[in-house]
Parts: sequence; structure tokens; C-alpha cells
Amino acid sequence: MSQESTSPTNFIRNIIDQDLASGKHSSVVTRFPPEPNGYLHIGHAKSICLNFGIGQDYQGQTNLRFDDTNPAKEDIDFVNSIKSDVEWLGFEWNGDIRYSSNYFQQIFDYAVELIKNGKAFVCELDAEQMREYRGTLKEPGVNSPWRDRSIEDNLDLFERMRKGEFKEGSHSLRLKIDMASPNINLRDPIIYRIRFIEHHQTGNEWCIYPMYDFTHCISDAIEGITHSLCTLEFEDHRPVYDWVIDNISIEVHPQQIEFSRLNLEYTVMSKRKLATLVEDKLVEGWDDPRMPTIAGMRRRGYTPASLVEFCKRIGVTKQENMIEMSALESCIREDLNTSAPRAMVVLNPIKVIIENYPEYQVEQLTAPNHPSDETMGTRQVPFTREVFIDAADFKEEANKKFKRLVLDKEVRLRNGYVIKALRCDKDSDGNVTTVYCSYDDETLGKNPSDGRKVKGVIHWVSASEGVPATVRLYDRLFTVPNPAAEEYFNEKLNPESLISVTTAIVEPSLVTAKAEMAYQFEREGYFCADSKESSPDALVFNRTVGLRDTWENNA
Repeated sequence: MSQESTSPTNFIRNIIDQDLASGKHSSVVTRFPPEPNGYLHIGHAKSICLNFGIGQDYQGQTNLRFDDTNPAKEDIDFVNSIKSDVEWLGFEWNGDIRYSSNYFQQIFDYAVELIKNGKAFVCELDAEQMREYRGTLKEPGVNSPWRDRSIEDNLDLFERMRKGEFKEGSHSLRLKIDMASPNINLRDPIIYRIRFIEHHQTGNEWCIYPMYDFTHCISDAIEGITHSLCTLEFEDHRPVYDWVIDNISIEVHPQQIEFSRLNLEYTVMSKRKLATLVEDKLVEGWDDPRMPTIAGMRRRGYTPASLVEFCKRIGVTKQENMIEMSALESCIREDLNTSAPRAMVVLNPIKVIIENYPEYQVEQLTAPNHPSDETMGTRQVPFTREVFIDAADFKEEANKKFKRLVLDKEVRLRNGYVIKALRCDKDSDGNVTTVYCSYDDETLGKNPSDGRKVKGVIHWVSASEGVPATVRLYDRLFTVPNPAAEEYFNEKLNPESLISVTTAIVEPSLVTAKAEMAYQFEREGYFCADSKESSPDALVFNRTVGLRDTWENNA
């Protein structure tokens, strides 16, 4: 069955439609095959949405399979984080989680079959010699001196490799393809190497591990994958994929199809570079809210819906391009604009004393949780004689464009009364510390009775009832749009990617804010409680995104 009409078409879906129409396939089986050597990032989200989206739309199935053939870089923590990311994005995999290591015996048996058919051999060249023999893009490679061993010798040596009789790097198993091929990947690629490392799934059962190019195609075939979707860097590896399947006794031959990877401005998408940021402690970890990892974006306050919508908008093509960060940020703004309840938070407080308001009175004002969605209900906001407003919202003198509090002028407190600034106190440096005001007790929820027009509205928090909090203002991690192109990418980090505000005062309703629950802090942006560090006794909020793109005019 074809995809639903609401799903965007692309060249991959066109191929699938043709395969179903021609009878080549009667159903569709895809897979998402991450290597558990780091956290998934936004680029993986594109692949997740593509593979699982196709599985859903064609009433097929999608497997989650961990490509766990390199235990030196893999960890069970990465496995668990990947499972969590896929589920958080809203997708379900078919059946049990799969691992390439589930198929180690079958993969080994296929390697033995290739040896018996004279299509694989044990080589004793070391890594440096291997590079010398491989040739270049302009010069053909040279056959290994071990290429013409007898089948019997190769079988014996491969079994001894398995038993751990040789040192790491001393022996490898290679395919016999073509050392003169213009595609270097076909120049007798290694398919097994010796590694004396405990595996997170198989323990110490194996000391030889198959290479990705050998494992992936066989795993796909074992699982009956119909369309093996991968990014463009694997296009030159497809001939190896097809060669292996064509030369072993397996009936299923999946079709590998490549698409462009996601490149996003002001960040890096290489796991190696991301790992460098973590290992060099340039960020706080894989889930640092500045990281493009799904876990980091989730902690920052991005929603599954916003990431899925972003992946839908950028589409699937074979054309490599750089996606503007503003495209991602617009998706989260659109989502949170409709879904996030409002709250009031003052980041840089100065005190306002309303002199004609009863000194010890605490009045509960009713505020809507969303200005245009009554179904989100209301909340109570305490109002007192002393409140905090943001320092930027007061000036002793200002022109008509300044729609906030000015001496001898009026402004409305959000969801509250109209107040008038009378005078102010300053510290020794000339900074305003306190503003003295009067209020009009007839203006709660209505305009002044004498027709006075009050144009400005500012947010506020009760001085006695407000709660202190730490607010983290996150911004883009790098100062340049394409840091991956820089010789030293880690020297282009944005020194203002995290500004921690410890002076913030929040309205008391936020004490019960749940982790990852999004709020629009009035006039400040979208925020969420930090999932790792925030608690009712020590509130910590992360800025997801500002209310508007401030980078566009600064670029």
C-alpha cells in the first residue's frame, strides 16, 4: 500500500511505490541501525523519521538494530540513550531490539563460506603495509603476498584467529575482489580483525569482530530488509554491499539507497567532533543543552513534535546542503506558541514599591495560562505592595517608543493594575535599585475610568511571594555557521552559548514545574525546568529559544 496522501513524497518513496507496483516487494521492511558509540543527534532524528515514517505509512515494519561491531568505542549507556531517543520521538520498533552481535555466528559462517569458495583470505600485512598496498585514487593497488594462500591454510588461520592465537593487528580476513578497482572500497577490503576487548552484549565469546561493510549487508539480509536507507557517504560502499550479498548463499538482497545527511548551521554533526567536545570538557556532557544531540535538545526543551516537523520540512534528497538554524528554531517556536502555558519571571530585578497599596496584603490575581486558548485554564498570581520588575523595563526619561515604565508615566502590570512611577533610588554607581509608584485600584482587568490610555504592559513578580531561581540562557554553540569547515573547530565556540542568571525571581506556580514542561516566560522566551538539576528547592530553568530570531540581523 502506498503512503498516505498527507505524507510528503520523495525519491525514496517513489522507488518504494514502483517496487510495490511491480510486485518486487509485497511489503516494506526498513531498519534504523545506529552504532552505540555516542548519543544520537538531530541528523539521526532525520534518519529515524525517514525509516520509521516509511514503516508506518506503508503499513510495514521498522527494526531497531544496533551496529555493535566495535566494542572499543561502544557502551551500554549509549544503547540505553538511543532506545530512549527513539521512543521519545514517538516511534515503535518491530519486535525485540536487534544487535548485529546477534548474528555473529551466522556472519562468521558466511565468512567461512567465502573462504571455501576462494573469495576471502587471511592476510598478514600490518596497517601501514595495508595502506601502501592499497594504492591511491590515481594508482591501482597491489595484491597482498598472502592473497593466493590455499583454501585449507586460510580456513586453518581463520579458525586460529577466532581462538585468539594471534596478536591484534597481525592477521585479518580480507575479501578477494579487485585491487585495480577505481573504487578503493573494492580493493580487497578487510572483513574481520582481531580485537581482545570484552563486548557489551557477547562478553568475551569473540576476539574477532566483523567490519561494518561486511556486517551491515548480511544483517539487513537476515532481517529481510527491503530498503536499506543510509546517508550519501555510504554510496561508494554500495558495491561492497552488493558484492557480499551476491557471493554468499542468502536469498534476500536488500536495496541500499542513499540520501543526503543533515547539516545544520552553528553546530557539528560528526560523532567524533561531538565526542571531542565531551572528552575535552568543552560542554558538560552528551546531553548538554547546547549539544545537537537528541538528549541535549530534549533537556533544553525541544519537543518531539518540533523535531519531527523539522525533519518533515527539510525533506529527503540527494543534494547536500546546509540547513539554517532558524528553520529548526521556527519549528519549536510554532509548537510552543500554541502549547506552552505562560508564566512571569524577572531575570534582572529591581524593586517597585506601590506606596498606596496595603502594606501586608497579598491579593490573588487570576491570570490566563494562555492568551488565546481558554481550555488551558487559569492560575493564581499573588500581588503585593512590593514587586520586582526587570531593570530594562524602567527609565527615568524616555521617548514615546519606550512603552514601559517611565517617571511620571503609567504602565500596566501584566494581568494586574495600572501603576505610575513617582521617583526612584539609585546605588553609588547610579543604577536604579527601587522605583516608588502609585496604583489605580479601579484598573484591574479594565481601562482607567477617565479614558486615560495606557499603552505599555510589563511583567512582574511579587517580591515576598516570588521564588528565586537559576535561569540558563542557552544560545548557539559556535560563532560561525559551518564550524566543521574550520581547521580548529573547537576554537570557534561561542563564549556566550551559556549565560547563567542567578538573580531571577519566578512566580510561585513554577515551583511545581515538571522536567521538560515548556513555558513561555512572558516577553523573555520559551523555557523548561532542567531535567537533571532542577528541584522545588532549587529551581533551574533552561531557555529553549527566544521569542524571535536575534541572529538574523546580526549575521
